[in-house]
Amino acid sequence: MSTEAASPHDEHEGDHHAHPKWLAHHFETPAQQFDADKLGMWAFLVQELLFFSGLFVAYGVFRSWYPQTFIACSHQLDKIMGGTNTVVLLFSSLTAALAVRSAQVGNKKATGRFLLITIACACAFLVIKYFEYSHKIHSGLLPGYWYAPHDIHGDKPLPPNGHAFFSIYFMMTGVHGIHVAVGIGVLLWIWARNRRGDFSKEYFTPVDLVALYWHLVDLVWIYLFPLLYLI
Repeated sequence: MSTEAASPHDEHEGDHHAHPKWLAHHFETPAQQFDADKLGMWAFLVQELLFFSGLFVAYGVFRSWYPQTFIACSHQLDKIMGGTNTVVLLFSSLTAALAVRSAQVGNKKATGRFLLITIACACAFLVIKYFEYSHKIHSGLLPGYWYAPHDIHGDKPLPPNGHAFFSIYFMMTGVHGIHVAVGIGVLLWIWARNRRGDFSKEYFTPVDLVALYWHLVDLVWIYLFPLLYLI
């Protein structure tokens, strides 16, 4: 008695149903999906570095044009607030890394806790930056046309071309702040997915990727703080 051979379509369907639900249909193995996701994230981070590198080049050009102006205007920045934000972001990078480690070992509760701490640190960073910006606005330390310094630190008046420094300051810290705000949104999404039980020892890629993004945000600030506040 003849038997009907299984079609390639049937075999494909069987393989598809055997895949974990988190494995996309166009990947053969979880390792392949993880490597592809990681490569895509690194490509995105390289693009982000190229974006920020343009701002750093602008900083270098303007500082070479107005070296004394940059030195004088940097003294108007609050080093305590800037240093506090540096510590906050460094600590948040630690908690982001701990969230990844907790996800790798399948500790859902610890993963959620470390993600929430990272989010709280990010919010604290923006709150501190809000107070910094408020002081600059009150003192007229603004970019371009709006530069009208008053109520400043020290006895010496600021140079008239100080708008160059504060244009760079607001651009660089503002763009960085947008990245922090985006990071908060993505971290909240990952936290909600973790609470829903989407991650396990076998699948924790989104936690890993968002932590990579957050480390970039931290890295950029590590350069911004000394360039703008200390030198």
